[in-house]
Amino acid sequence: MQPKFVDEARIDVRAGDGGRGALSFRREKFVPRGGPDGGDGGRGGSIWLIARSNRNTLTEFRYHPRFRAERGRHGEGSQRTGRDGEDLYLSVPLGTVVFDEATGDLLGDLSREGDKLLVAEGGRGGRGNAHFATPTDRAPRRFEEGWPGVERRLRLELRSLAEVGLVGFPNAGKSTFIRSVSAARPKVADYPFTTLTPHLGVVDLEGGDGFVIADVPGLIPGAHRGAGLGHRFLRHLMRTGLLVYFIDVSEASGRDPVEDLECLMEEVARFGKGLDEKPAIVVANKIDILSDESRLTSLESAVQKAGLDLSAVSAATGEGVERLLFAIARRLRESVDTMAQNR
Repeated sequence: MQPKFVDEARIDVRAGDGGRGALSFRREKFVPRGGPDGGDGGRGGSIWLIARSNRNTLTEFRYHPRFRAERGRHGEGSQRTGRDGEDLYLSVPLGTVVFDEATGDLLGDLSREGDKLLVAEGGRGGRGNAHFATPTDRAPRRFEEGWPGVERRLRLELRSLAEVGLVGFPNAGKSTFIRSVSAARPKVADYPFTTLTPHLGVVDLEGGDGFVIADVPGLIPGAHRGAGLGHRFLRHLMRTGLLVYFIDVSEASGRDPVEDLECLMEEVARFGKGLDEKPAIVVANKIDILSDESRLTSLESAVQKAGLDLSAVSAATGEGVERLLFAIARRLRESVDTMAQNR
């Protein structure tokens, strides 16, 4: 069964056309044809996207992808301007990034409550014939049609607003970890791909050093090319300030911890978009069921060679978890301080 969570959608938007200017003459003695008094057409309605915290998916856009704003009313006699078309506001989740599908241009990033983005501007109303009277043409029959509204195809991407991203193979223990340190409740089971959607968990530490963790579906080799599920959600790590590579060091995994780490780092690097440039730490999980200590020793050597820090934990029993959380908080502070110094 496919997950209901939708983090990408394409929609077609068309703003309202402007109203037509009026061709009209007032009846007045000694004025040729009564004199021009055609009013202007109204402006077409525009289409806006607005970020709302009560939305957490783009599902509705998947099933209703076309939106059109109201057109402006035509002008009338007695220089009455047509009514403007009403603007159309579409609510999107916080963290929605908007692209023009035709050009690939980034149009906006809606990450805060109430952020608004104009994605299709309504057409200007046409001028009525009252605008075109001149000393030599006092009875103009000229008027303008309204301008068409902007029409676009948009690509919406939802990117989680988390400070820490968990990266690992299926069943590495990421979901167990996030359940143990936050109120998030991702599914936990002993088969692959129990996590089908990104989960956010808020971690509260003493001293106010809290942070938000994103647990994304497990990666497999070839994820950057679209293999498995993880590739669909790597974009959710793009806003994070720190990546945490989760490695199952137990014999039960049937894999080599060093090869797992190298593979994960390679997939992140090949995905690109700056993910591989983010600060990172490595977590050796499931030490409670580790018998062969050489597996942990080999991973320690590989981590040191990569210039990273290693934390050994058991998400199931809680061993080493508190120490890991404070290490994450410390690295986040260091990252923020570094960014501030580079400005």
